[in-house]
Amino acid sequence: MRLINILFVFFFCTVAAQKSLPLDTLKLKEAKDMLADDYGNLYIYKNKDFSLTKYDSLGKQLGKLMLTVPYKVQTVQNPLSVPLFSENAQEMKFVDQNMNEIQRIDFKQKFGFIKMAYAEDLQQLWLLDDSTKRLIQYNFRNNTTINSYPFDASFDDLMDLLVFENKVYILTRKHIRVYSLKFEKLFEAPLENGKRFRRENEVIVVIADNSIFRYDPEKGMVKIFGDPDAQIVDKNILSYFEIKANKLYLYSLEKIKETKLQTEPEAQPKPTEPPSEKPIEEVKNGEGDKKVPEEKAPDNTLQKLLEDAGKVQNVGV
Repeated sequence: MRLINILFVFFFCTVAAQKSLPLDTLKLKEAKDMLADDYGNLYIYKNKDFSLTKYDSLGKQLGKLMLTVPYKVQTVQNPLSVPLFSENAQEMKFVDQNMNEIQRIDFKQKFGFIKMAYAEDLQQLWLLDDSTKRLIQYNFRNNTTINSYPFDASFDDLMDLLVFENKVYILTRKHIRVYSLKFEKLFEAPLENGKRFRRENEVIVVIADNSIFRYDPEKGMVKIFGDPDAQIVDKNILSYFEIKANKLYLYSLEKIKETKLQTEPEAQPKPTEPPSEKPIEEVKNGEGDKKVPEEKAPDNTLQKLLEDAGKVQNVGV
């Protein structure tokens, strides 16, 4: 019964919070990836022509970037400076809110083979150099290497990299791993079809194909959103987004929270009454007759008196 109540609450929250956004299905049909910034703008990446197109929440195109080789969009949380990394071109570029290139960083002249790059801020990059098996902290503003750490991990199925508070988060096709800067493994868990990290203040989020997880140091990976029928999912600070059947849907975090608060009391199991201090004798003389507890006797007496009073009224006394 409790499971049914939980499923009902989840279904009710989903229906109440779902909203279809007016984005043309043709624009979503060949989408390889989708990202949402914290202003509600959407970025659609198509692997067919290596294009990255920006739309507002009403489906109006705000900008488009045509690329010559595949690029991985790291994050769009700051739409004024969106980092993109290309393993093929061995470079990272930054684009502004109009999808115009504002800076390009070439790794070929200074490093070996960079397998993955993470832009920590507007000055520093973290680079995984596959040729030297090192994690490099690089200041691209003044072209200097700050630190270099031995990092002899397998980079064959690497999907994303994030460095935060002296911890290195590695996402592969089937796992998430957390290391210290000394290459000590702090955490590992299976995670299918992970795509990229997203950091929200102190919280590390993992975006997968049709699910979103939050990393909890004590509980591990906690699923916070999922839809097995979704083609692509993403989130910003206010909402979850998903593409399903070539249509775009939004799930408001605030509405989901409000709906859960309204329905949670109904989903809670009723507290059980404490047992009576006096045990009830269930069997008498082996006949299986149940004995009525003594505390219920006053109720029967009161009912009898009421019946007698009714009889007296009927005879006119």
